[in-house]
Amino acid sequence: MSESSNSDALRVMVTGGAGFIGSHLCARLIRDGHRVLAIDNLCDYYDVELKRHRLQMLDRVSREESGCEGTFAFERVDISDAHALERQFCSFEPEVVINLAAQAGVRYSLVDPQSYVRSNITGFLNVLECCRAHPVRKLVYASSSSVYGESSMAPFSEDERCDEPESLYAASKRSDELMAFTYAKLFGIDITGLRFFTVYGPFGRPDMAYFKFAELMADGKPIKLYNQGNMLRDFTYVSDIVEAIVRVAFATSRTSSSSVSHRVYNVGHGCPAMLGDFVDTLEASLAREGILDAPARRELAPMQPGDVHQTYADTSRLKRDYGFVPIVSLEEGLAEFARWYATWRTRQS
Repeated sequence: MSESSNSDALRVMVTGGAGFIGSHLCARLIRDGHRVLAIDNLCDYYDVELKRHRLQMLDRVSREESGCEGTFAFERVDISDAHALERQFCSFEPEVVINLAAQAGVRYSLVDPQSYVRSNITGFLNVLECCRAHPVRKLVYASSSSVYGESSMAPFSEDERCDEPESLYAASKRSDELMAFTYAKLFGIDITGLRFFTVYGPFGRPDMAYFKFAELMADGKPIKLYNQGNMLRDFTYVSDIVEAIVRVAFATSRTSSSSVSHRVYNVGHGCPAMLGDFVDTLEASLAREGILDAPARRELAPMQPGDVHQTYADTSRLKRDYGFVPIVSLEEGLAEFARWYATWRTRQS
């Protein structure tokens, strides 16, 4: 990779770079002039073709929009492979590391718990060890709103203890936070964890509810609303998530209240929506794109194991320290998703 002409450019490693959030983040970093190495194991938890589609998008952004050759590279690496990850750190010498690689999904942790330990715990430990051996300016990692469980008081505050997870996925993400605190304290690594709240948008994961709803609606099949539809979610558009990551990774916090260089922030919209309202908005967006022939049929179903009835982010800490305020409304975000989904569906047919 050639050097960027941008004097502020940094070498940024993004794990999970072929993922939903990771691909959007890489595109933003490329456009900002940074040298980006995306690593991903391209696992088949969901359609690998979608991951390759994201990588094609990143190649296109790198060629056409960055204004600088050699700003992006991809390596197929599993972060649970310590030696392979170490080789990437040695060759690329990242200045900033953003760890988004993880085994996702709440309910799948009931099916294959070992995959969560491999990726979310062993894999993240390997990232920490590499940042210890190859000092970086900043490590940012993805946590999750799932750490709050069912017992937290809304809106969820970072001051909650978060010691009653409802799923192994949530437990693995809370474990990441505890390991990160330890490495920050022992080795002085500057680390920030971000608890993402129900991220949605183009290039999204097919296992997420809004994507499943779109598929079922488009096929004329009924959709299930769990907990009898009594679900509140703090839906957060992916570009807002990316903006938060970029601010945390490259800006200086306005405050430092601890001698330990580890902080955790909520990243959400801060305005939860009832699931039924979300479905109505999604349905209208898909109809405008000509995808639906008839109104969607809804079926009410009981709560699923490991799920929670509400997510609701208190985002005041992120606003205080980094001036971050989400700007994309649910209507705008779902309209963007519907436009992309129409193209994706055509591509798949």
